[in-house]
Parts: sequence; structure tokens; C-alpha cells
Amino acid sequence: QVQLVESGGGLVQAGGSLRLSCRASASIFKFNAMAWYRQAPGKQRELVATLTILGSTDATDSMKGRITISRDNAGDTVYLQMNSLKPEDTAVYYCNFWEQRDGTRYEYWGRGTQVTVSP
Repeated sequence: QVQLVESGGGLVQAGGSLRLSCRASASIFKFNAMAWYRQAPGKQRELVATLTILGSTDATDSMKGRITISRDNAGDTVYLQMNSLKPEDTAVYYCNFWEQRDGTRYEYWGRGTQVTVSP
């Protein structure tokens, strides 16, 4: 069973930056794609950014230009750099990895890290 552990969340003022990390218990190169999601209180979980095994990336429109998803090519960690944070970015941020094996998709989730942006 793959385990994912997020870190790097915290309290930051509007306009500030945070870098989230997601460390996997296996090499990131065994996964087809990696992603960050977030869930604000009372709202559904939403996709924030994705990174495929080939290195292509995508980000949700509300955060484009303010975030960068990247990976540690030497190891087992994916990052989410967030700049110019806004109070509406306040949420629990989760990492999600998935892989395809023998025709079956396997998904793994971390337990989340809280990001709070004060006005």
C-alpha cells in the first residue's frame, strides 16, 4: 500500500507564499500522474494541479499563474509552490497519485495539510 504524506501547510498573510510537499512511500516514477486537490469548508474537493509521468502540467484556472507543480526527479516527492495567496485559497490541500496496473486504476490519497490565508 502506497502512503502519501503532505507537509508545508500553515498560516500565511494574503500575498504570501507556501510550498507544499507530498512524499510518497514509493518512487514517483511508478505513477501515471500526480495531483494536488483542495477542499474548503462546506465545499467539494477540487482539482488544483496535475503533473503527469511525462512531465506535462496543468492547473485550475483560479490558480493559474500563481502555482507551480513539480517533482523531485531524484526521489519520491512532489511539490506545489503557491504564490500571491488569497483568502479564498484557504483549504485543506491533498495530494493524489494514481497508477494503472493490469487494467486497473489505483489511487492513493494523503491525509491533507491545512493552508490558511489571512486577509
